[in-house]
Amino acid sequence: MKPRVCSPLSTSLVAGTGTCCILTLYSAHPFLFLNVQEKQQQWAWQWNKLYDDNKWLFSEWIWPNTFEDFRGKSVLDCGCGGGQHLQFVAPYCAEAVGVDLNALASAARNTADLKNVKLIENDIAKMELGRTFDIVYSIGVLHHTDDPTASFRNIIKHAKTGGKVIVWVYSKEGNALNRWLVEPAKNILVHYLPRSVVLFLSRILTALVSIPVYTVYLLPLKFLPYYEYFQNWRKLTFDRNVLNVFDKLNAPQTFFIPHSQVEGWFRDSEFTDVHISPYKGVSWRGSGTKR
Repeated sequence: MKPRVCSPLSTSLVAGTGTCCILTLYSAHPFLFLNVQEKQQQWAWQWNKLYDDNKWLFSEWIWPNTFEDFRGKSVLDCGCGGGQHLQFVAPYCAEAVGVDLNALASAARNTADLKNVKLIENDIAKMELGRTFDIVYSIGVLHHTDDPTASFRNIIKHAKTGGKVIVWVYSKEGNALNRWLVEPAKNILVHYLPRSVVLFLSRILTALVSIPVYTVYLLPLKFLPYYEYFQNWRKLTFDRNVLNVFDKLNAPQTFFIPHSQVEGWFRDSEFTDVHISPYKGVSWRGSGTKR
């Protein structure tokens, strides 16, 4: 059965069997939908065409947390996209709920055989699920929302006292080329192109970037930009690197988060056991236990 995907003014709950139960909230609670982030069809297109099956990469983004930490837990994936991360954690957790505003149909397709997975269409910055979870995570999503801090403040409301919150975001530090070259070029040129053309360009750029990555960047020249990042590039397939490139060109908006902002998210008054560390020189991974 094809899952029905409802409008931005309602919430769609999709069980792992593909059954869909639509809860039309707008008529009863219109205030819940004020200032909801607009739907961005670029994400629906991306996760309908491309797929990420690199479980090891996800494990590095959530470090020092491990998959065993998910064992028997209730889990909330904030910004689940195509549902790939849900596929990684579902075998460990008791229950996994994914929330996404744009790509629910792809997530439903990819998690259809997972009986412990449910999907909700909503804006993670405004959602009110009426319950809390043992683990709340948002991997590679907060920096694409209208207000990353507001989004973080809302997702942590859904973590239990003593529960874990885990995020991974692009960093301001180490991303000068992305911030001053890729982003302006994207905003001027790429946003107006058909997505199929952007995907074709991403394949060309991936091939071109791979030339220095497999030559010059093999030398111990750690001063080169993105030196650590390209170590991962060599571990990934060509198609997975195409996804990396396309993801950056396709994103309607991207904020690069400074270390001080991530520190502010995990302030001592609200979290214990806080861990914040750089990943490959271009991102931050942060986690903590909610007080």
